[in-house]
Amino acid sequence: MSSPASAPEIAAAQAVDLVAAGSLEMGAHRPQDAAAIAALLPAGTPVYVNHLPRHSLADSLASIAALHAAGLDPVPHIAARRVASRGELESFLRAAAVRKALVLGGDEPEARGPYADGAALLGSGLLEAGGLREAGLPGYPEGHPRISRTALERAFGEKCSLAATHGLATYVVTQFCFAPARILEYCASLARSAPGVPVFVGLAGPTSPASLLRFAQRCGVSASLRALQAQGLNAVRLVTHTDPGEQLAALAHYCAAHADCNVVGVHVFSFGGVTAAAGWMNRVVAARRAA
Repeated sequence: MSSPASAPEIAAAQAVDLVAAGSLEMGAHRPQDAAAIAALLPAGTPVYVNHLPRHSLADSLASIAALHAAGLDPVPHIAARRVASRGELESFLRAAAVRKALVLGGDEPEARGPYADGAALLGSGLLEAGGLREAGLPGYPEGHPRISRTALERAFGEKCSLAATHGLATYVVTQFCFAPARILEYCASLARSAPGVPVFVGLAGPTSPASLLRFAQRCGVSASLRALQAQGLNAVRLVTHTDPGEQLAALAHYCAAHADCNVVGVHVFSFGGVTAAAGWMNRVVAARRAA
């Protein structure tokens, strides 16, 4: 008879489960990346397609179509303040033929059209009419550089309520963060306030130190990076090397130790290097299976 699994073994298995159930993101302008992802990850893997300030929603359709063709599950970002009109959103949803999307506010100083924030999109009725069944909501373990924590919590509750009213299931995708303790605190808070909402924890995927620093500053997570830098060079190396395994291990230990944990997977930010991100996910799962 085999002996019971040890705590480290349970956590190691948990880490693989989080990656196997996870997702990653690709650029709206890079449909050619779909085939590379499909060669490394299982069919049906969710792949998020970004909606950057310089792009319209239609700019992501080629990448979405390529992901469909590759047997993957495309999940577009829809940034409310970047949507120019009701017609643009309706046309996009018809053409994209997706069942879920990540609904964001978008950090534009002025809304380009009728949608000031994610709540306005969720309350419009257009998402479910366009075929959506799930709405991803952003989570901010480190807070938001321009929105107070109280306002974030209030908006999250409002969006969950609106989604439920419109028949949309919800889940959370968190921003990446360089401080595992902050991520775990945030997940524990969500487990108390929204126990039925699945959470995908954002990890900074493999990239160069220069790219990581640049994206960290853009995404409002530089505070945790500065805290690590204050601890010395070794701490900085933990987040500027090419493997997010340290943060994955901390998350897996937390999930294994907390029965109420509602973290169901990770979301790997690729920073333009989606093949490297998919390769890392492939290696994590393959290494565990081999062991």
